Amino acid sequence: MHYEYKTSGTCSRLICFDVEDGKLHNVQFVGGCNGNLKGIGALVEGMDVDAVIGRVEGIQCGMKSTSCPDQLAQALRSAVK
Repeated sequence: MHYEYKTSGTCSRLICFDVEDGKLHNVQFVGGCNGNLKGIGALVEGMDVDAVIGRVEGIQCGMKSTSCPDQLAQALRSAVK
């Protein structure tokens, strides 16, 4: 199933992704640090959603209370409720 998540508190504005059989696919961030966010998408491709959440949830960016990886975790939590 395809999902879109509006981020909050980050340079990226939107995260698009697919979840199939509990696995994460096609992660794309709109806005933010292009190369780094493409890297995150490549690294989590095909991973179990819960494993991704466990790895990236709570990561902060500088003095911000969140980050693009943390927002991905939030997006995944909202998608699999």
